[in-house]
Amino acid sequence: MKLDIAPTAEYPRHSEGDTIRLADGRMLLAWTRFRGREDHATAEIVGMIGENVADGNGDGPTWQWSEPAVLVSAQEAQQNVMSVSLLREATSRDLLLFYLRKNSFADCCVFMRRSTDEGRSWGEAEPVCQTGGYHVMNNARVVQTEAGRLLAPVALTQDYTRSRHQTAFCYLSDDGGVSWRPSLGWVDLPNSVVGCQEPGVVEHDDGLLLYVRTDLGHVYASTSTDGGETWGVPQPLYDLPAPAAPATLARLPDGGDQSALIAIYNHRPDGATAGWADRTPLALARSDDQGSRWRRLADIESDPQYCYGYTSIRVEDDMVWLSYYVWPRQAEASFLNTGLRLRALPLSRFC
Repeated sequence: MKLDIAPTAEYPRHSEGDTIRLADGRMLLAWTRFRGREDHATAEIVGMIGENVADGNGDGPTWQWSEPAVLVSAQEAQQNVMSVSLLREATSRDLLLFYLRKNSFADCCVFMRRSTDEGRSWGEAEPVCQTGGYHVMNNARVVQTEAGRLLAPVALTQDYTRSRHQTAFCYLSDDGGVSWRPSLGWVDLPNSVVGCQEPGVVEHDDGLLLYVRTDLGHVYASTSTDGGETWGVPQPLYDLPAPAAPATLARLPDGGDQSALIAIYNHRPDGATAGWADRTPLALARSDDQGSRWRRLADIESDPQYCYGYTSIRVEDDMVWLSYYVWPRQAEASFLNTGLRLRALPLSRFC
């Protein structure tokens, strides 16, 4: 299954999406729809519902999608709302929608809305951040551990116009998202210009892995064995060479004594010198030892004329759902004519 949401004159950029399966089997796709090309341009979060229907020819399932509907209005912030994460809370079974509310380069914070009716309506916005400053949390980043703790990984600088060096930590909730607090430990790379950007978290058999975007030529990662309260010193994942671009990691269903991790990232051996327009190819790697070593499996996208990034991963039954942006490298300006691509791939491709 592949769905492309193309840019238009009115909406020249579609990016940073996430998916979630609804109780009736339908799929909710949500993403950021921009009225300009830059990260600070006016934007809203929209969603559409996909339903698996018979195609009438006996050739297998076909997905039909509704028209986009606004989930979070651009009017909520002085600049925009963007970077959606979707999660089904394990105890209440409510749907949680997380996003950034961006007012300025010194005021960008994470908010959450809750749905008790499978996304037909969403409650009032509730702050996740407990301090001011410029927080960055990518799309598809909030996770819930097997023990029930919610983790919202963020990177923080007080004023992005004064310093792009960011430190990473997690906001934690042990009551299903009712209240939040910062983790005790932070993660930093003092020798990096940008520090620890766009963090993500994945749970594995021995604890948690917090991975970050860097300008040091590789994805870096830090470990926690206390549920995300504290984190070790970040180390390079030498098997994942990458530019300053985000990776996304996910845990595959248990297939034996050890669960496997997958990573989708931009494989670039020249990562330390590659620019922001070098986010190609979009590669797939797998780890069978809790993220220490990685084996590159294939490229999800390999056309060098395009950049790919900000991937969401959702494992459902025997399929893996991915969303990511597709941007033509020869566009007149950065992120102009960016589309969103949704793909469902068989789980067997990730072995």
